[in-house]
Amino acid sequence: MYFVYAIKSENRNYIYVGISDNVERRLKEHNSGHNKTTKPYKPFEIILTEKYEDRKTARIREKYLKCGCGKEFLKKQNK
Repeated sequence: MYFVYAIKSENRNYIYVGISDNVERRLKEHNSGHNKTTKPYKPFEIILTEKYEDRKTARIREKYLKCGCGKEFLKKQNK
């Protein structure tokens, strides 16, 4: 099982989209500063999780959510 997740910075206007087999673990890693990309934007809250049977399908959705249209979708969902 794979999950596509989106997290939002609690302090800044920043949304990160990722893929993982354990979303709670990944959120802890992001919030503890283990990820160089997200470290300046911590702390985070989960705003979206979607479950997929295989990594390939999850990756397709992750790529969509990282593009301009996907980011707009996430922003509209979290107003």
